Amino acid sequence: MSVSVRVPTILRAYTQGVSEVSVEGSNLSEVLESLDVSYPGIKSRVLDDAGELRRFVNIYVDNDDVRFAEGLQTSIKDGGQVSIIPAVAGG
Repeated sequence: MSVSVRVPTILRAYTQGVSEVSVEGSNLSEVLESLDVSYPGIKSRVLDDAGELRRFVNIYVDNDDVRFAEGLQTSIKDGGQVSIIPAVAGG
């Protein structure tokens, strides 16, 4: 299934500056694997060494936060959209 992934500015060095890319996958884990095959190294910026979402990275599948869905197993429809959004912190 083809899925559109919105890439934040900070990760666009991996996608040669492209802000939105298409990859294959039926759940978030598959999409991230496919993204890493096409754009090596990007997955390690999204997932930690244990394979979990990094604390300061939010991912949305069709506007739903995956942390409140099924995490990496969140299903994605053909033509769905994934948004990777780095959290902003301040004090």
